[in-house]
Amino acid sequence: MLKLIGSLSCIWLLMAISTMAQVQPPVLDTAGQPLRSGVEYYILPAATDTAGGLTLLSRNRSCPSFVGQEPLTPVVSQGLPVVFTPYATGETIVRESSSFIVKFSAASTCVKSTEWSLTARDPARSRRNIVTGRGAYFMITKRSNLYYLAFCPADICNTCRFDCGTAGITIENGKRFLTLDGPVFPFRFRRAQVAISM
Repeated sequence: MLKLIGSLSCIWLLMAISTMAQVQPPVLDTAGQPLRSGVEYYILPAATDTAGGLTLLSRNRSCPSFVGQEPLTPVVSQGLPVVFTPYATGETIVRESSSFIVKFSAASTCVKSTEWSLTARDPARSRRNIVTGRGAYFMITKRSNLYYLAFCPADICNTCRFDCGTAGITIENGKRFLTLDGPVFPFRFRRAQVAISM
């Protein structure tokens, strides 16, 4: 009888975790619509007067390409569009605190995938850069009505231990790089315009 109760408790716990994962609220774009899988979006700073959108940057003319931010100029660039692919099978909406792969809809001079990945922690700065190459799972978290990019894919492996971190901007030699483990930076998501054929 105790074994049966234990088994039922385990099943209930797994069902509860699964249900919680399904009811996470959607991440909303600047028009108030849920972010959707396979749709192109620009990732822009939450504050409009700080810099431009996220893009590909080189560092010391070497590969891989780094994820960075366009500088603040009189005509601010939206950066490059990205596409999100949720980890959950069949999920078409990007949800808060749920893992996804993010990829630039652009080609890299490094001739590699433009999926986002992570470098090892830099011992001098104690930070990790976000680069392109082999895909890693990221997520979007929400605090005080602001969205943050983060790495903590606990929903893809609940028994794994991850070195989680929230993304921010690090300025190096005048370039703005997206990194983990430093000051955090809030973002917003604008759907890329769909071209109208004439």
